[in-house]
Amino acid sequence: MSADHPLSKSRLGRAAKLARLGAGTGLGLITGKSPEAVAEQATLVLASMRGLAAKVGQMASSLDGVLPDSIQGPVSDALSKLRNRTETSPYAAIVAVIEDDLGSPIASLFREFEPIPIASASIGQVHRAMLADGTAVAVKVQHPGIDAAVRSDLSNAKLLERLAGSLLPKGFDIDRAFDEIAARIGDELDYRIEAKNQTRFGALHRNTPFVTIPAVVASHSGRRVLTSALHAGRQFDEVVTQSSAAERATYAATLWRFVFRSILVGGEFNADPHPGNYLFGPAPNVVFLDFGCVQQLSFARRLAAREVHQAAVQRDEARFACGVRQLLGTKSGSFETMALAFSRRAFEPIFASPYRVKPDFLRGLFALASDAKVDLLRRRIEPTPFPPDLALVNRLQFGFYSLLSRLDVEVDYAALQREILAEPFDG
Repeated sequence: MSADHPLSKSRLGRAAKLARLGAGTGLGLITGKSPEAVAEQATLVLASMRGLAAKVGQMASSLDGVLPDSIQGPVSDALSKLRNRTETSPYAAIVAVIEDDLGSPIASLFREFEPIPIASASIGQVHRAMLADGTAVAVKVQHPGIDAAVRSDLSNAKLLERLAGSLLPKGFDIDRAFDEIAARIGDELDYRIEAKNQTRFGALHRNTPFVTIPAVVASHSGRRVLTSALHAGRQFDEVVTQSSAAERATYAATLWRFVFRSILVGGEFNADPHPGNYLFGPAPNVVFLDFGCVQQLSFARRLAAREVHQAAVQRDEARFACGVRQLLGTKSGSFETMALAFSRRAFEPIFASPYRVKPDFLRGLFALASDAKVDLLRRRIEPTPFPPDLALVNRLQFGFYSLLSRLDVEVDYAALQREILAEPFDG
């Protein structure tokens, strides 16, 4: 998508645009407008806004089992354009960002630099380039003004959070959870943080089978520019439609190893698992991209997570329930019962391994979460404050399971988990 629309940065302007989008979408569906047309219009608006608005659209595009089957396909297909094709910023503006951030003329930084981006997403766009020594690189550059746009989106979201907080029981402590989410999203505006995350994940997964994480070129990276080794591969949608079941099963195993080695060995997770963040080489090789939104776990939370996964692998229901109580810090009562039921459902792919993740599985998870929220309000149940370092775990969980659902293969996830848990654990 070209840069046909200037990037709106003001809080009120972006809020008004979202309000018009919501009203138009609802009216379109009520008046019988096709889901395809409504979704396409929403995609155009979110693509022009970029920032947090487009990021929400990216997430929505990859979630299976949320919408009715009749509109799930059209909506996902339309919103999928947001994964790497939001509106681009003009080349001259991109050059200005690079030269300002790195302190040198672009001609002295790169032997070659392609003006047309190969991808453009919510925060920045990516250009192919070549270093002076001939190394091929991918240069991610922030959209000019995106910092102000995202902070406006976060301010608008804070208003919604306050409204939600006034409706939920006080014990939910939604403020702490929102502040943690806002902090992680704010991290995405500083590519120096992402560079450190990417380098750390690269070290952790140096010997993880079939996992590739592009090396960061520190000399050509800054707050708004991130240069990494260039890798090729297929997009997720191509894998889903063009790969055999056997190939897709090996890709699913690689994705699983990356996610759970990160959590159970590294003590952190990349909380942005949408399909645009992967490149698929010859099966089972996967290149992992975008480390802007990373959540680190406390040591105690990490130990508790390992206990929960050990219990699931051993199919020990009692030990699993004890581990979940420890992980979430719940107390006996109705809220704990709800939390245990949801957690048990979420771990079904391990308990019932080998397992094929399907949309019905995700629908069940969403239904449990939605019913629990309604029950909390109806019965005025006092919940346990949600641990801030788990604030983004549902984003990972639903997004990752949606990827597995679309791959539509049976995998022995318990066997993979045993391998991971058998690795030396260095606190």
